[in-house]
Amino acid sequence: MQPIHYLSLTEVGRRIKSGELSAVEVTERMLERIERLEPELHGFARVLGDQARATAARLDRERSAGQPLGLLHGIPIAIKDLLNTRGIATASGTRVMADYVPDEDATVVSRLKQAGAVIIGKTQLTEGAFAVHHPAIVAPVNPWKPTHWPGVSSSGSGVTVAAGLAFGALGSDTGGSIRFPSASCGIVGIKPTYGRVSRHGAFPLAESLDHIGPMTRTVEDAARLLQVIAGRDPADATTLGATVPDYPAMPGERLPGLTIGIDPDYTFQGVDPVVAATVRDALGTFRALGAEVVELRMPPMLGELVRGWNVTCAMECARAHAKYYPARKAEYGPVLASLIERGLRTGPAEYQALERTRAAFRDALDGLLADVDVIIAPCMPMLPPDLATMDAVSGAASGRVDAITFTAPFDYSGHPTISLPAGLSEDGLPRSFQLVGRHLGEPTLIRAGAAFEAARGPLPHPLP
Repeated sequence: MQPIHYLSLTEVGRRIKSGELSAVEVTERMLERIERLEPELHGFARVLGDQARATAARLDRERSAGQPLGLLHGIPIAIKDLLNTRGIATASGTRVMADYVPDEDATVVSRLKQAGAVIIGKTQLTEGAFAVHHPAIVAPVNPWKPTHWPGVSSSGSGVTVAAGLAFGALGSDTGGSIRFPSASCGIVGIKPTYGRVSRHGAFPLAESLDHIGPMTRTVEDAARLLQVIAGRDPADATTLGATVPDYPAMPGERLPGLTIGIDPDYTFQGVDPVVAATVRDALGTFRALGAEVVELRMPPMLGELVRGWNVTCAMECARAHAKYYPARKAEYGPVLASLIERGLRTGPAEYQALERTRAAFRDALDGLLADVDVIIAPCMPMLPPDLATMDAVSGAASGRVDAITFTAPFDYSGHPTISLPAGLSEDGLPRSFQLVGRHLGEPTLIRAGAAFEAARGPLPHPLP
C-alpha cells in the first residue's frame, strides 16, 4: 500500500474530502516525516509547523460544518521562499533579506490559501534565485543521490516534492529553475506561459524572464496547482486576461492527431547519450499513443539568446537589488554579486539588441508552433551532474552556457513548457525531457504529459 506521503496530491485530496483522512492527520504525518528527513535533505528555508497545524484544524472544522471545500482542501503544499508570506520572513535565499517580513501574501500564496491548501513550509533556493546558494546556506540534497546536483534555483521545491515532504510545491523559472530541479529530482514541472500566473509578491531575479509554476509528482497534480494559481491579477499588469481552462479535466489517454516537432540537431548535438536516448524513447511512446512526429529547425537566433541570457538577467537583477546593492555588498555571495556587477556595467544598447532578438525568436517560434502542437527537447544536455562538476563551474546559469540551451530561450519567448520524468538511468539518476507548447498551450501540454505518464507507468521513489 502506498504510504500517505507518496500519495498523489489528487488522491490525498480525495481522501480528505471523503473523510477517509483528516487534514490534521495528513499534516501531522508530513511534519513527522519532515522532522526525520529534513536534517539530511535541507529542502526547507523554514518549516511552518504551528501555522500548518492550525490551518489543518480549521479546515477540518469547515468540512465538518458542511462548508464548501476548495480544490486543494487540506493538502500540504510548500512554496519557494521568494514568495511573500504575510508575517513570515521571506529571505529569497539571501542574507540581506533574512529579516524581511512582508505585510501581505504573494498573489499565488493567497490563491493557494483560498483553495484550502495547508502551507507546510517555505523551500530553500539559491541566492536571489540565481545560480548557486549563498555561502552561509546549506544547499538542498538530491534525495536520489546526495553526491549529485538537485537542480537550481528551485532546489528546495524539487527536493521536498521528490522526497515526499510535500504533495506539491511552487517554483520559479527564469533560465530553467523549475525545469532543472524537476529533471534532477525526477518530478513534473510546469513553466506556464509568461503572464498566465501572477508574479505579484515574488522577489524578482529578472522580471521579464520570471515565471512561477507548479512542481509535483504527477501531471494531474501539476494541473490542479496550476488551476488554482493561474489567472489575471490586477496587481500584476503583465498577467493575461484569458479565461483559465479546467486543466485537471484534460484527457490524456491517447493522442491521435497530436503533432510533435523535433529539431534533431538542436536536440541531439552535444547531448549526453543517455539524454538523447531518453528523448528517442519518449518519441517512441508518443508514436504508440497516436502522435505524429515532424522534423523542424529551431530559429537560428536561439543561440544568441542562450549566450546573452546573462546580460538580460544581469541588468534586470541589478534593478531588483538596487535597494541592497552596493550598500550591503559585503553580505552577498560572490556569484550573485558578480551578476549584479555585470548588470551595472552593461549598457542599454546591448540589452536592447537582445530584446530585438527576443521578439524575433518569439515570432519565429510561434510560426513553428502553428504547424506542430508541441516541440520536444531535453531539459538539460546531461543527467544530473555530480556536485564537484557543478562547483567547478559555479552553477549552471553562470558557468555553463550549454546547460541553459534548452531552457533559457523559452523564458525569453514566454512559451509554456512541461518537464516530464522518464524513469532512472542505470546509475539511478532521474531521466527527463520537456515539451514546449504554444502561447497559452498548457492544456495540450497537460494532455500530452498525462498520456505519456500513463503509458510510462508508475515510478519508484527515492526514499522509503
